[in-house]
Amino acid sequence: MNVVREINKINERELDLGISGSWHDDYKDSAYIFIGGLNTELTEGDVITIFSQYGEIMDVNLPRDKNTGKTKGFGFLMYEDQRSTILAVDNLNGATVLERTLRVDHVKNYKQPRAKGEDGEWQDREEQSLNAKPQLLTIDEDAASESSESDGPDIDPEDPMRDYLIARRKEEKALKKAKSKVDNHFRIPPTRYLVKVGYRTMTKLAVIVELPSGINGHEHIDVPFA
Repeated sequence: MNVVREINKINERELDLGISGSWHDDYKDSAYIFIGGLNTELTEGDVITIFSQYGEIMDVNLPRDKNTGKTKGFGFLMYEDQRSTILAVDNLNGATVLERTLRVDHVKNYKQPRAKGEDGEWQDREEQSLNAKPQLLTIDEDAASESSESDGPDIDPEDPMRDYLIARRKEEKALKKAKSKVDNHFRIPPTRYLVKVGYRTMTKLAVIVELPSGINGHEHIDVPFA
């Protein structure tokens, strides 16, 4: 708690004196922060949710007890932009989360946790850990093709309805192909007979063609297609 108050006092003193520089500048080469006072029930996802309001998070490390599996109440977090660390320290140091007072401070020389190598021995990591880095959104070729061939507008990759819209366009295209196959097979003028489209399942469709009685001995013909 003394450290929390000390950090807040330093910030207040700088504001009162109007200092052009800042103590934050001493940590301008590090995008990591230390987080203490965490409730042991909080997960990595919870910590990301709390701290992501000040920037994109790339890595999070919450040491856990080997026996219980619970976090030890502290951790380290890396931002994509180093300037986000300043916002996090200034705004979340001293904040109360689940009746616990957080201590948030800069980390000058963060050392990544060691990892087991192929031989089972603990080794220093060669690459930077980015376990919280957002995954890039990729569009499969089939989906891209269906989207591009559609008459509709381009679908925003970040649209929460993207998957639904792509599936809808696929269905519409499949229905057009099916209707074309039916018309060509029976050579029925499209203005003379009614074509109904029925959804049998979410993954399989069927076209039901209503024909006058007596044609080929059938009144209804189901033409299933994938």
